[in-house]
Amino acid sequence: MVTGAFGYLGRHITSLLLEQGQRVRTLTNHANRPHPFGDRVEAVPFHFDVPSKLTASLRGAATLYNTYWVRFSRGDATFDRAVANSLVLIRAATEAGVRRIVHIGITNPSLDSPLPYFRGKAVVERALLESGMSYAILRPTVLFGEGDILINNIAWLLRRLPVFGLFGKGEYRLQPAHVGDVAALAVESSGRVGNVILDAVGPETYTFEELVRLVRQRVGSRAMIVRVPALAALAAARLIGSLVGDVVITPDEVSGLTANLLVSDQPPTCPTRFSRWLQDHAHELGAHYASELERHYRRA
Repeated sequence: MVTGAFGYLGRHITSLLLEQGQRVRTLTNHANRPHPFGDRVEAVPFHFDVPSKLTASLRGAATLYNTYWVRFSRGDATFDRAVANSLVLIRAATEAGVRRIVHIGITNPSLDSPLPYFRGKAVVERALLESGMSYAILRPTVLFGEGDILINNIAWLLRRLPVFGLFGKGEYRLQPAHVGDVAALAVESSGRVGNVILDAVGPETYTFEELVRLVRQRVGSRAMIVRVPALAALAAARLIGSLVGDVVITPDEVSGLTANLLVSDQPPTCPTRFSRWLQDHAHELGAHYASELERHYRRA
């Protein structure tokens, strides 16, 4: 069972499982979303509001790959709701007899974090540890690869704007991981013996300014890169968001980035180098804007 098999990371996990000849079912809020799997993947609604149905849909599954979460609160899709739904999912998996959960978290989660994303992830991890189930918890940072949003939209902005504003000094660091590597680590972790918690991070660490300048160079942009106060940069992001009909970045995301929460002190677990991938895919990166709202919140 893969939550969100038609989404970004979930799609890569599902592809690997199907290549191995595994039977895959998905829990999803977007059963009618176009996807490449045809009838090889059965789509079932989450049914968070009816736990008995959720439990029934999980019966027979050996492993639950859980990618369910929200990037930011919007409408009734809040972090509090995401936490509550995740706890329902863990209880349902326990009752259904699922043998192992491979759970996707985030680097540096903390129950004391002022940021609801990182605090909520910590609450879910604690519930999983206390559930008694066999688990593998993977903590990725920023994902890159075909279909990503953040890196793609940085490139999109660099291609189209004369000026790109950094939040403050741009010295905060991030350690991007390739989505295919994280998916492979998830599938491999399902077969491990014993419980494990791993940071899913790549081999290269950049300051944000270094990453933006590298993308700028590779896509052939002439945009001027300037350092601006975070509030001014957020105001500019809101303006751009109103023009493209999307949420470009949130204040909480800026806080997590500038607090160096998207970098790890553990050895890298994902081998693909961002610099090499960027060199091979620069011609297509940022060719089109990737909308978070279009992908996750607007339904047909």
